[in-house]
Amino acid sequence: MFFQMSAFVIDAFEFCRNNGHREGVTPVVEMPRLAAECADRSGEIAWSIQGGQTRQGYPMLTLSVSGIVQLVCQRCLTPFGYELDSSTVLVLGKDDAEADEIEEILDDESIDVIVGSHTCDIRDLLEDEALLALPQAPKHEVCPDTKLLDSIKSEKVSPFAALKSLKSE
Repeated sequence: MFFQMSAFVIDAFEFCRNNGHREGVTPVVEMPRLAAECADRSGEIAWSIQGGQTRQGYPMLTLSVSGIVQLVCQRCLTPFGYELDSSTVLVLGKDDAEADEIEEILDDESIDVIVGSHTCDIRDLLEDEALLALPQAPKHEVCPDTKLLDSIKSEKVSPFAALKSLKSE
């Protein structure tokens, strides 16, 4: 039996066949693509990955990620804690052709079909899931202090105000 280089590298097909399960916590700083999207590198992502089969017998991975990451609000431009909580099902095909075929058979938009690997680094899948869970334009529910923003808005003069003053002359 060959020695695995990393505890995170699995044979995805074998993992599914054996109903494998792994879980852990990874600091955001160890997820470079996710860290690049965050206001800072603080926080950690709790994750789990469960192997299994679909009703049709295809290999399937269920990934879950959760945690709080710091994002920059697109309204007030200050950092805030965003709670990630996402889960997805990935069905595995042996190659692109089989993945396309499985996708057609399952005909379910909520399930992603990917090409599986015998040397799959689950960190990449988990980081992908965390990235997909981020909002496109992160915003506070209610921005904390908008005085500066409000002062900028109130200073803006309508371009039509200048025309109106010309008309009244």
